[in-house]
This record gives sequence, C-alpha cells and structure tokens, in this order.
Amino acid sequence: MKSIRTLQRYFRDAFKSVIRNFSLSLASISCITITLIVVATSILLSYNVENFAESIRKDVTMVVFVDKTAKEEDLKQIKHEIQKIDNVDKITFKSKAETAEETKSKIEAVAPLVDMWTDETNPLLDSYMIKVKDVAIIKDTVAQIQKIDKINSISYGEEVVDQLVTVFKVIEKVCIGAVVALIIVTAFLITNTIKLAIYSRKTEIEIMRLVGASNIAIKVPFIIEGLFIGILGSIIPIILTIYGYTTLYNYFGGQVFGSSLAKLLPPVPFVYLVSLLLLLIGAAVGMFGSYSAVRKHLKI
Repeated sequence: MKSIRTLQRYFRDAFKSVIRNFSLSLASISCITITLIVVATSILLSYNVENFAESIRKDVTMVVFVDKTAKEEDLKQIKHEIQKIDNVDKITFKSKAETAEETKSKIEAVAPLVDMWTDETNPLLDSYMIKVKDVAIIKDTVAQIQKIDKINSISYGEEVVDQLVTVFKVIEKVCIGAVVALIIVTAFLITNTIKLAIYSRKTEIEIMRLVGASNIAIKVPFIIEGLFIGILGSIIPIILTIYGYTTLYNYFGGQVFGSSLAKLLPPVPFVYLVSLLLLLIGAAVGMFGSYSAVRKHLKI
C-alpha cells in the first residue's frame, strides 16, 4: 500500500513539473509530435511500399525462350536445370502453338496469318514462364539460366524491375535516416528540458536530500516527467495515423493508381499496431531523454 502511495506521489510530482515548466515541456512535446508524425508516415509508407513490392515480386514473370533446335529431351533437361536454381519459385512450359493461339486471341488482325502457320512454319519459340522468389536478385537468376544449353533469350521487363527495386531501396533508406535523425534531436531537447527543470528545483532537491530522501525518490519524478512528455507528444500522431490512414484508404478504395498491384494494407489492425508502436516510441524517447538529463545533471 505504501509503495502505491509513493508511486502516486511520483506521478503527481511529475505532472506538476510538466505544468510548472509548460513552456519548456511544450517545446519537447512539439518535437516529439513532429518526430512521431514523421515516424508514422515512414512506417505507413515503408510497409505499403513493401506490400507493393511483394505484389510486384509475385507478378513478375521471367520468360525463357528456347532455341528452335531444342528436342523433347532438351526441353526436359532445361526444365530440370532451371528447377535446381534456388530463386526459382514456379516454372510453367508454354509451347509455340499455345503462344500462337494467345497472340491470335489478343490481336484479331493477325488471326488469319496465324491460322496459316503449321508446326514447321510457326516462327515463335517454345518458352518457360518462371516466377522468382526474390525479384531483387533476378539478374543473378537470369545469369544462371543463360548458362544452360539451348537457351535462346530471356525477357522479364529488365528496366522496370530494376527501377522499382532501386526506388524501394531509396525510400527505405530515406525513411530510416529521417526517423533516426529526428529521434536524436528529440532526445536532446527532452534532455535540456529536464535539465532546466532540475536547475529550477535545486532548492527543493536540496531540502529533500537534507530530510533523507533516497536517490530514487529524487530521480524517479524527473524520469516520469519525460514519460508524460512522450505520451502527450504521441497523442496527435496517433489520431492522425488512425483517422488519416483510414480516410486515405477509403478515398482510394484500397488501391492507388487504380492498379491491383498497388493495394494499400487494410487499416485494421494495421493502424492500431502502428499507434501502439508510436506510443511506445514516444514514452521510450521521453524517458531516455529524462534519464540522460538526470544522470548528467543531478549529482546525488
């Protein structure tokens, strides 16, 4: 019971300190708010970009064309060699006759010409349609397949895939860099806020020492003050995350650019998990900044 009352007093003292030094606390709260908004934006963007990337990875199809000279045994050997490659997820054979029929159905103007083709005069090539596990290393997979005998050519939309992989990596690095930089700045501001709070209460701290207050009794309220600052700074980012992302999701109908490959992650439970993470980051940064100030400036 006594420990509960002590803890209540710590929280009460911390809350009073936030109110007493509100102008200083407001600067830290504002910085945490801005930081967490950037953190939330980065998380929402990163996870959705990763979702887009995963959709593209599943949709990217490598087409491996086989030489006209390839026999039935060659086709079986080629398939066997391709299946041994680690990055190959799925392989499907498509004969030149199937490709001709597909071409005829898609382009009606060439239908009369295609109908004239026989198995010998069909200029198209047999091919293998390949799905890969990781599009980021698709070039390595292409290089391995090119070494197989009787391979004519390989197509997978090289430029588009390479550009997308590059864009995804850049976005990820920028988001991580922005978040780390802002967290450092915020922790520094909170440290200064708590430092000034310590200086403004020097007399009170001296009195507490004289009456025999423990080190914990003196230090804990300052750390809890940082916790309050962190929690207060996370309120606006959490509200913006929940309502902002949900509104955006509903506005775009769950997908951007009208593409099924660019589907947004459903708001539930995504936004609530992100909100919980923001609360934890805000509290952790606040307490870390306070602890740093207490450790450096409160010599007891």
